[in-house]
Amino acid sequence: MKQPNLCWIVALGLLSTQAFGYGSSSSTKACTKPHFSEFSPADKTEVAPQSSFSFTASSTTNPKSIKVDIKKQPVEIKVTPKGQGYQVTGTLPADLKGTTARINITAESPSNCKENDGWLIKIGQ
Repeated sequence: MKQPNLCWIVALGLLSTQAFGYGSSSSTKACTKPHFSEFSPADKTEVAPQSSFSFTASSTTNPKSIKVDIKKQPVEIKVTPKGQGYQVTGTLPADLKGTTARINITAESPSNCKENDGWLIKIGQ
């Protein structure tokens, strides 16, 4: 074999190993976000002040990461196992009256995938 051909073979071999050194996209870890359902009271329902609320978080939710706020006020919640997920319950803050508010939910999955969700309610006098 001629000397110049050998150089080309070595050079192409080095380039091809560098191209494959980054791995394929299938080697990346999949991200499964939490999912929320069974909102109570229902979306856009009028409720009394200090009413309780609840929702279900999927099994892909890290229960310790679940946070709820209403009108930027953190709300204390209780998280209990329910079937293949978690039941989350809480009470509306006492100072919210005669207003519309969004119950905001944030949570992460065990693989650190974040999700935000929520629903609107109207709080009576």
